Amino acid sequence: MRTPRRQFEEETGGPSWIWGVHACAAALANPARRLERIVATRNGAARLPAGVDAQILAPDQIDGMLPPGAVHQGVAVRAFPLEPAELEGACTPADWRPVLILDGVTDPQNVGAAFRCAVAFDARAVIMQDRKSPPLTGALAKASAGAIELVSNVRVTNLSRAIEQLRDWGYATLALEGEANLDVADACADRRPIAVVLGAEGKGVRDSVAEACEKRARIPIDPRMESLNVSVAAAIVLYEAARHHRRR
Repeated sequence: MRTPRRQFEEETGGPSWIWGVHACAAALANPARRLERIVATRNGAARLPAGVDAQILAPDQIDGMLPPGAVHQGVAVRAFPLEPAELEGACTPADWRPVLILDGVTDPQNVGAAFRCAVAFDARAVIMQDRKSPPLTGALAKASAGAIELVSNVRVTNLSRAIEQLRDWGYATLALEGEANLDVADACADRRPIAVVLGAEGKGVRDSVAEACEKRARIPIDPRMESLNVSVAAAIVLYEAARHHRRR
């Protein structure tokens, strides 16, 4: 059976579509992005940075280029994927900025929102396992509101080894787990920069990955609610890391 064109392009590293005003504007402003095509409605083009040469199309023409249900706001950019950053280059020398690690989080909306949280709280990198992570395009780019262009994206083969490396470089490594005894606010009081691991809802952080961390901590929530969305959890722990840094 033939692989659909969009899926084939994502799997082989070819160009794919990014849509939405914020996501497209951020891609256009990123010198690391290699662009193939820019399309926009007349109203959409007026919302892009000055000097951008977009092909003007009708809204339904742009609809036909994108996945069903894509809310493009009159703007879409066809771009080649961003080159992932190297772990050492993105995370050394260690300073106060936290690192966010996503273990098995595959939903594009959740990953995009987690990137947005990373930028909001000045994380220096988002680390994911290369073979279990979605491409930074399409719905993920839209959900990130351009954040994928603003923070280092690191892909590694083995998360446990990456965590051990971060420990060697001076990070306090933390796995977020609902059953842990340590409160996340106390865990983030460590004077070292925080590298925090979040797992997918339901599955959580894998045992092998959690065991590579120094600490396990929880966000205290009402027992009537089992868990939080991963991007909400990311916002809370990154806020705590930033709050403790400002107190020093």
